[in-house]
Amino acid sequence: MATIPTLANPQSTNSIACQLLDLPISSTLDLFELTDCCCAFVNVLLETHDKAERLALCGRLAFTLDEIKNRCDEDLPPHLVERLSTALPAQSCVPDCWQDTAMLVGYAQALNQALLSQTLASNVSQELTGLLHDLIYLLADFVREPYLPH
Repeated sequence: MATIPTLANPQSTNSIACQLLDLPISSTLDLFELTDCCCAFVNVLLETHDKAERLALCGRLAFTLDEIKNRCDEDLPPHLVERLSTALPAQSCVPDCWQDTAMLVGYAQALNQALLSQTLASNVSQELTGLLHDLIYLLADFVREPYLPH
């Protein structure tokens, strides 16, 4: 399950969206931390009705998804491999045909791009936001699935 990043100043007069938009996405974040950021963005996106904040959240989500996609073919750092290794196979949270992180990220990017286009009817935009939310959480769970080391 994803861990939502803690906001620095919960007593701030800034909205949660504004606090999230100020959250740094550095190149030192690992895959788990990046998916946690994506989860935070889509959680707030689902509840935000301000057009400017929605666009900004989608923009940050696009950047973070790009970071994840760029790392899909890289080896995981040892501290993550250690957390994911298991002696027994686990039931996957995604169907066999979706067993590719890059493909899941691509789906999320496409949904996010559709939302960024601002050409959708509001009810369609709201439904796609919900679908994006669920897909991001599925992605976060998928990258954390235990696997059998070779």
